[in-house]
Amino acid sequence: MLTTLTRTALAAVLGGAVLMGGLTQAAAASPPARADVFADPVQYVNPLIGTGNGGEAVGDINDFPGVDTPFGMMQLSPDTVGSGVGYSYGKSSIRGFSLNHASAGCSVFGDVPILPTTGPIGTDPGNASATFSHEHEHATLGSYDVLLTDSGVNVNLTATSRTGLLSFAYPAGSTAQVLVKSGASLGGNSAASVTVDGDDEVSGSATANGLCGLGSYTVYFDIKFSQPFTAHGTWQGKTVTDGSAGASGKGSGAYLTFDTSSSTTVRAKVGMSYVSVDGARKNMASEIHGWNPTPVQQQTRAEWRRALNTVQVGGGSAANLTTFYTALYHSLQFPSVFNDVDGRYMGFDDEVHHVPAKQTQYATFSDWDTYRALAPLQAMLFPKEAGDMANSLIRDAEQQGGWMPRWPLANVSTTGTMNGDSAVPLIANTVAFGGRKVDVARVLPIMLKGANHSEELGWGWQERQCVEEYVELGYAPNDACSQGAHGRQGVSETLEWSIDDFAISQLAAAIGDKHTAAQYQLRSQNWQNTFNPTTGYLQPRDERGAFPNGPAFVTPPANAFGQDGYDEGNAAGYGWEVPQNMAGLIAAMGGKDVAIPRLDTFFSEINAGPNAPYMWMGNEVDLSVPYVYDYLGQPWKTQAQVRRIEQSLYLPTPDGLPGNDDLGAMSSWYVWSALGMFPVTPGRADLALGSPLFTHAVVHLGNGRSIDINAPAAGDGTPYVKGVRLDGRPFDSTGLPESVVTHGGRLDFSLSSSPDTKWATGSHDAPPSYQTGQDPAIGFTDPSGPVTVTAGDTKQVTVGAQGTGLHSTTVKWTAHASGGITVSPSSGTLHVAADGRASTDATVSIPASVASGFYPISFSFTTGGQELPGGVLVTTVQAADHTAIVADDLGNPDVPNGLSVKEEGDGHTTATTAGGLPGRTTTGAGSFYMYFNIDNSFVPGGKYDATAYISYFDQGTGSWSIQYDSYGNVSNNAYRDSARVTNTNTGTWKTAAIPLPEAAFSGRENGGSDLRLNIGAGSQVIGRVAFAVTGDNVLAMHLASAQPVAPAVTTQPADATANSGPVSFTAAATGDPQPVVRWQASPPGGDWADVGGATSTTLTLTSPQDYADGTQFRAVFTNLAGEAATDPATLRD
Repeated sequence: MLTTLTRTALAAVLGGAVLMGGLTQAAAASPPARADVFADPVQYVNPLIGTGNGGEAVGDINDFPGVDTPFGMMQLSPDTVGSGVGYSYGKSSIRGFSLNHASAGCSVFGDVPILPTTGPIGTDPGNASATFSHEHEHATLGSYDVLLTDSGVNVNLTATSRTGLLSFAYPAGSTAQVLVKSGASLGGNSAASVTVDGDDEVSGSATANGLCGLGSYTVYFDIKFSQPFTAHGTWQGKTVTDGSAGASGKGSGAYLTFDTSSSTTVRAKVGMSYVSVDGARKNMASEIHGWNPTPVQQQTRAEWRRALNTVQVGGGSAANLTTFYTALYHSLQFPSVFNDVDGRYMGFDDEVHHVPAKQTQYATFSDWDTYRALAPLQAMLFPKEAGDMANSLIRDAEQQGGWMPRWPLANVSTTGTMNGDSAVPLIANTVAFGGRKVDVARVLPIMLKGANHSEELGWGWQERQCVEEYVELGYAPNDACSQGAHGRQGVSETLEWSIDDFAISQLAAAIGDKHTAAQYQLRSQNWQNTFNPTTGYLQPRDERGAFPNGPAFVTPPANAFGQDGYDEGNAAGYGWEVPQNMAGLIAAMGGKDVAIPRLDTFFSEINAGPNAPYMWMGNEVDLSVPYVYDYLGQPWKTQAQVRRIEQSLYLPTPDGLPGNDDLGAMSSWYVWSALGMFPVTPGRADLALGSPLFTHAVVHLGNGRSIDINAPAAGDGTPYVKGVRLDGRPFDSTGLPESVVTHGGRLDFSLSSSPDTKWATGSHDAPPSYQTGQDPAIGFTDPSGPVTVTAGDTKQVTVGAQGTGLHSTTVKWTAHASGGITVSPSSGTLHVAADGRASTDATVSIPASVASGFYPISFSFTTGGQELPGGVLVTTVQAADHTAIVADDLGNPDVPNGLSVKEEGDGHTTATTAGGLPGRTTTGAGSFYMYFNIDNSFVPGGKYDATAYISYFDQGTGSWSIQYDSYGNVSNNAYRDSARVTNTNTGTWKTAAIPLPEAAFSGRENGGSDLRLNIGAGSQVIGRVAFAVTGDNVLAMHLASAQPVAPAVTTQPADATANSGPVSFTAAATGDPQPVVRWQASPPGGDWADVGGATSTTLTLTSPQDYADGTQFRAVFTNLAGEAATDPATLRD
């Protein structure tokens, strides 16, 4: 057993380096060594694994090869030229060695790159780089070395939690320079500064964009050099100022020149802080004493040895050991320490706070990715740290008005990309797997607030956007409210929120709140509202309740990143996303006989990407799918598929992960699976069994107990389980009891190279499913989506109900039609077996007089007075002109009708007014375009004749155009230019009709958009965009008028008599877009003047006696096509 030293003693032993990583002293104590496991895992960690490419579907894995400590604030690592998140193994030039990194999917961090170079500074030092080769690169825990080929400088990096030590060995006789790129963060900067302090120090700050460019944070730095510099200067962009001691702004930096005639090695200590430069200095002074890198390297390596020894394995190949311990290493890098050594940290309210005593503040949570596997692993191994991480999220929430953060990075919620309220299951998993002292009672009211209400925060994000609709309907409609970076996400949002609600239920139960626990257990079954028995899949529903027509899986457009309704995935991939009630889902599909062949087909490929109907191991939503076979009574297939993934997608190479690591999410799957188990129910300590890869493993729980795993026959070729013993007794289940996580235990596996089709295949041998609140049946219609008809038609439909495995039931159904449409019979009774289905036929009759439009027919289903999930059949009566008209009325908010504006890269918009009417314009600062998507259900990609009708405010004399996706024989036909419109500065609203020949609308523009307005930066205001599209594939619906329709008064205000109480006038008008209204008053013999603040259709005078007898009032309605005023109404005494 190793002796645990005090911090002072340890500092003495290591020559001045101090234990300052993200682990507590208790966690840092090494577990006891065993002869049958490897006591030194450090030799099996290769930081270059995961620095390459994960395949066509994802691209770079985005792990980094530099130096950090467990959960450390600093990740000191090289950044290669052209890599958005830091280092890419396939690149050959380094732009600098920056302070922080994250294995995320968008550009972020890479703050303050430091680059040694030789010779003249040149005219563009901010973009300077240095070539290197992997032949002269070496990465280990605690140390990174590389030779910069063109300059001949040898670089060594080492680091503690908040401080780095860089060593630059220059060629003899060279002019030694160091570039400090203060304004060159990977995600871009909005501000930066650098100051040269004396002759051996540089300090400053960088305000950088958050993940995917959303939000911003500020990092501070202080750099001390081992010897004085002999010259210095700064730059701003391409302007270099010799001798300058300061510069500011993005693109700023400083250079330093050293005399290396007596010593060719220059060393730099760099401290970082998210609070202040003073904080960075204190961190440096506390963590690294002196200039010798060796004790720092030894210190950091020792910290990693202690952390990695929490899971000791043996009996495996060197390749598997390297893959395993590198995966464990990647699982213990994030979240990262965020407070300084004095306890100060920058809060989500942009105020400086002090972390509570004996706690650490953590930041950078990839919560959607990490709640599934990483959070439970960290809580099980490091309960103190995991508890602090959960409490950090609670403090973050309190500091931003009582809203749980989403993808919090530094001190800002930065994601508009992924859906879900994933901090909730992350905290619930932390509690379930042993996280200590998580303040559940304090966070539960915050979670409940976010689960029921929405509000824009910060740069415009919401915890659960439009959650009020979800609460009312029981699902998130697949509409503009569910729009994410990859399109509409109604199914994904519903499924994630159902998981989130299950997690809330578990947390409420943990503190004895039975009412809340029951309420949210019921809400956790909302997945049923997206289950379509007609297809057997989880599918999107619109705001009326209708599913899309046709098959569940539809191949997305080539440039899409997933199917409509699904975030980074499709109907096949999300078809298993009900971890809290897998048994209910399987029964709703039709039982095992349906689910097993579907899952077999799903595993035809194992890393297929978001657009194919197969397993995509590179995305977190599919991480638990290999374990679904455990629920289906075929655990040997779980064992086979897990081993297949381990052997083919996880390798000890730079490309050796299936996709973006997402702060260790992908790596943690391998750690769990190689141990022979996986967490399957967010909020519960449920572990499904696979098979271990190593003959021996000891998992040291943070409570002092352990899970001992023995599998003498384990190896690459023996994945199949013949039997298991738990604590010496035969164990015939694929779900471990939760007591294994809390109290430890001994697992003995008997493994074979041949499948055993009898072990753990019984009906009660599966991991648990939580079915309280589940409905006994789900109603449906076939067809289940919009039905296109002609006036005078009849349509046969099937009305039915699918059992969900609970018990047989009698279901009553009733049809509710409108618009003169009838259903015969209009009601009936179905007798449904527990795992069965019952149905009957009905006839829908459409009168010949019905106008073009949508006519929803709602089918309600009940059993014993209990409402069941049901279906809506939308009868679509097409227009006779075979033309689809879609429109988007712009403003705040937008009113989309088959057309919606899309915020995208170089096209971000903001609400504004012009000529008294609402509109939108671009935000400027690189946003020159306004992007739009046409709803594919009305105009799928094809070949069309189209006309655009653009209502614009005519100011200035500039010109603009439409760039649209076309199929014609023109260059760059995805961005084909229309005729240009030139403004004439009339100061009025106009509508331009613009022909769009050979339109395709196939979603080939940025972000899958169909077209964009090329209107420049922030000057041209657009009020309405409409398209009339004719072609074979259009759904000929007039969702709006093609051109704006002027207001027409439909309700005149009536005369009124003043009395002691309020007096009201009411008016109404039609128009397209909907007119805005203002009220005017005219005293007897006077002129009309606006009544301040009177902008609704009802004018209420709280003190009518203040107006003279005979005062007249009128409403004036205005829209893009004109103005209409009501007749005056007179107020009498």
